[in-house]
Amino acid sequence: MHVPDGFINAPTSAVTGVVAAGAIAVSLRGARRELDDRTAPLAGLVAAFIFAVQMLNFPVAAGTSGHLLGGALAAILVGPCTGVLCVSVVLLMQGILFADGGLTALGVNITDMAIVTTVVAYAVFRGLVKVLPRGRRSITVASFVAAVLSVPAAAVAFTLIYWIGGTTDVSIGKVATAMIGVHVLIGIGEAVITALTVGAVVAVRPDLVHGARDLRQKLRLRVHGELVDAPAAEETPAGGRTPVAARTSRHTLWVTGLVTSLVLAGFVSFYASANPDGLEKVAADKGIDKKAEEHASADSPLADYGVKDVTNARLSGGLAGVIGVGTTVVAGSAVFWAVRRRRTGDDVSPTAVENV
Repeated sequence: MHVPDGFINAPTSAVTGVVAAGAIAVSLRGARRELDDRTAPLAGLVAAFIFAVQMLNFPVAAGTSGHLLGGALAAILVGPCTGVLCVSVVLLMQGILFADGGLTALGVNITDMAIVTTVVAYAVFRGLVKVLPRGRRSITVASFVAAVLSVPAAAVAFTLIYWIGGTTDVSIGKVATAMIGVHVLIGIGEAVITALTVGAVVAVRPDLVHGARDLRQKLRLRVHGELVDAPAAEETPAGGRTPVAARTSRHTLWVTGLVTSLVLAGFVSFYASANPDGLEKVAADKGIDKKAEEHASADSPLADYGVKDVTNARLSGGLAGVIGVGTTVVAGSAVFWAVRRRRTGDDVSPTAVENV
C-alpha cells in the first residue's frame, strides 16, 4: 500500500505530512514510557523484521499480491507509540533508499500504514484481551483479529484520502469497493504472520512483549517510600531466580530475530510473488495511477530492491534485502535507544518488596 508520488495532490499531501509529523512527535514521547534498556533493542529488531517481511509478497487473488503492513505486529510487541515509530522508520528507509513509496507522499504513507494500522490494531487487541480468558492463547487470537482488521482499515483510510485529494477523476465508490475487497484478503495473510510471530515471542519471552504484560504478576519495590517496577528477572542481583519463561536470553532472541530477518530478506524474498500488490492492482484497473510521477530516488543504487550494476537477479535482490535490514535495524535501534526510559540506581537498591 505504498502510495507513489502523484496519486494525491500537494495540499492533501502537506496536510497528511503535518498529521504524520504530529503523530511521530507524540509517539516519541510515548515511546519513552514503553521502552527501557531491555525492550529498546527489540524495537529496533521489530523494525528490521517488518522491513524483511514486507519484501515477501504473497498471492491473494488472480494477478494480485499482498505483503505485511506491520502496524499490528509492532504495536503488540513493543507498544502502540513505539509501533508507529517502527513502521515510520521502515517507510523512511524504503522511500529514500529503495524508491518504494513517494517522498512527497511520505506523510500519506505514514498516516495510512503506520498510524491507522497501529491505532486500530492496538485498540482491537486491547479490547479483546480484556474479554478473553487470561492466557497466551488469547494473546495470539487477539493478535490475529487485530491484524485482520487493521489492513482493511488502512484501505478505508487511503480511500478517504484519495476522495479528498486524488489527482484523477475516478468514482470513489469503485475505488472503495476494490481497495477494501482485496485488502480484506491481504489482511488474512497479515493476521497469520502477526499471530505466528507474536505467539513465538510470547512462548519464550512474554516479559518482553508489550501486549502480554498482563500475563505476569508485577513485582514492585518500595524505594524511599515510593513503589517502582522491579528489575526484570534476568537482571536481578546474583543468586536471583530466573523464571521458566525467561530461559531464552534477550541476546539470543535478538540474534535469532536478526538472522531470521536477514535470511528472509536476503534469500526467501527471491521467491516472493511478482504480481502487483493490492494498491498497484487497483490503481491500474481503476485508472488512479494516470498522474503517477517518477520517484525522486529512482536513480538510487538500491532502487526497486536491487543493487545497481549487479546483473544476477538473485544476488542483486538478496544484497539489497540484507542492506535494507542492516540499515533499518541500525536506524531504528539508534532512535529507540535514544528515547528509552533509563533505569536509575535506585531501581536496583530496594529497601522493601511488595507483590501487588
